[in-house]
Amino acid sequence: MADTRKTVLITGCAPGGIGHALALDFHNAGLRVFATARNKAALKDLEELGIETLSFDVTSQADRVRVREELERVAGGRLDVLVNNAGKNCTVPAIEVSDEDIQSTFETNIFSVIAIIRELSPLIIAAKGKIVNIGSITAVTPYVFGAVYNATKGALQAYSNTLRLELAPFGVRVILVVTGGVQSRIARTDRTLGEDSLYLPINTEYLRRVKHSQEGAMPTKAYSASVAHEVLKTNPPNWVWQGNRSWLIWFLGLYLPFDVWVGEVEADCCEAGECLIERDW
Repeated sequence: MADTRKTVLITGCAPGGIGHALALDFHNAGLRVFATARNKAALKDLEELGIETLSFDVTSQADRVRVREELERVAGGRLDVLVNNAGKNCTVPAIEVSDEDIQSTFETNIFSVIAIIRELSPLIIAAKGKIVNIGSITAVTPYVFGAVYNATKGALQAYSNTLRLELAPFGVRVILVVTGGVQSRIARTDRTLGEDSLYLPINTEYLRRVKHSQEGAMPTKAYSASVAHEVLKTNPPNWVWQGNRSWLIWFLGLYLPFDVWVGEVEADCCEAGECLIERDW
């Protein structure tokens, strides 16, 4: 007997992260979930609940083709919801970031998203489905030492807004989730400044910001439950604001000129970096 449940594919579902929590919420809502990670062995707990798992390196075109072919084979060539969640953090001063970090962050956070959507678009169009891109408030307001990561999320935001218009004639909805702080696995706590970094005088502030996404972060389960609820609406919003400080950023952006409220971020940064002024350049 054919499985008539609506389908959802989620990238980046390793335990402890947003994708893992979303897989559980969509599964509990009655959808047929395809949860993915670089190695599906990490998703054994989801398999035990009846969730289907796939190994998927989002940066690999061969993997993107393989996943499409698998969905065509087992899901009737239709995909109701695609959640692009896999991401890579990069908290490094803008003028000190390595070529490797630049390339890998853009490859994971934006290039792969574009390529996945291109590959799976026939299945999504066939289902008149939904594309959910997990964005960040860093696309709206600057997060110091996150220039490269912020840039990828800014690109994702612009891409999503244009994609929404291009796919609307085919009945496809594009939802951008503007994510604030959420308890997840994305923060890398092993980052350190280089021995010759210009920012060594404020190393304590840098190390604090490396852990930024976990300060006052929203519990993952609360975040995923809210996102899944919004996505599954018959007429979902184009933008979903969720996570620590996301609603504050939305409110300030709606009612105050950008220069006014973003100035508070700049002032905070300048105060933290006052000791740099006395450095022997």
